[in-house]
Amino acid sequence: MVTSIQALLQSWTPPVAVNASLCLAALVYARGWLRSRTGSPGLLSGWRLTAFLTGIFAVWCAIGSPLEAFDDLSLTVHMVQHLLLMVVAPPLILLGAPALPLLRGLPRSLPRRFAAPFFRLGFVKSLTRALTHPAVCWCAATFALIGWHVPAVFELALRWGWLHELEHASFLGTGLLFWWPVVQPWPSTARWPRWSVPMYLFCATLPCDVLSGFLTFCDRVVYSPYLSAPSLFGLSPLEDQECAAALMWVSVTVIFLVPAVIVTMEILLPAKSRTLGNTWVELRGIAGEPVHSSKMQVL
Repeated sequence: MVTSIQALLQSWTPPVAVNASLCLAALVYARGWLRSRTGSPGLLSGWRLTAFLTGIFAVWCAIGSPLEAFDDLSLTVHMVQHLLLMVVAPPLILLGAPALPLLRGLPRSLPRRFAAPFFRLGFVKSLTRALTHPAVCWCAATFALIGWHVPAVFELALRWGWLHELEHASFLGTGLLFWWPVVQPWPSTARWPRWSVPMYLFCATLPCDVLSGFLTFCDRVVYSPYLSAPSLFGLSPLEDQECAAALMWVSVTVIFLVPAVIVTMEILLPAKSRTLGNTWVELRGIAGEPVHSSKMQVL
């Protein structure tokens, strides 16, 4: 097994475009974060920088690291990729409040000449508002999860490299959409009351539970390419499938429970909510936007 792993790693080629893009995003964010801290030391705390960079690192682990070399051989490894892209990286990236640091990290002329006019366009505002509606966010993530795990689609993605890359991109994109109403990053405003977030998260566990339950208790290997794949961890293809399903089941339950508890505590602790709300006001004021007390949101 060690020999086959070494041979696989030697034949694996790092995705240059992916790694370069992730490095660029991290550098632009870090530059913008430093600029924001220089002008307003209390604006963006260090934990936001840590959260964003950790999210970028999670994306790299999923699609830019040697882990990618093993997703054709083990469903468990493939499931780790999916979890990193959908439930680990997106909330960390959004917790970094990326809009302001990324804009400030770019050359000054770009946001003024291109970004600002583009985001002021009517159809862009309408599209953004439609895409970030909680119902749309929930449905997009659910359809991506179930759709890509349909056996015929899953097996095609294993055979066709471009489709596999599209799968990963859709997981990350719908993951960001899904976590948007939960994190509610600046400069967005909540569309549903904050108390609905725990229910939103609970409902999101149901499709994952159905899929993971089916893979766990199914008495056959659902994805046929793994039947002929060499064993990496001494597991049979069916045991590997059960391990992947159990990993999804436990991870999603625990990860979704954490923000549900945090949001519930925010609702029950008004003093904390007011403190975080002041941070929202400060961000809006620094960005040059009018501040209305009725639009204060918890970051």
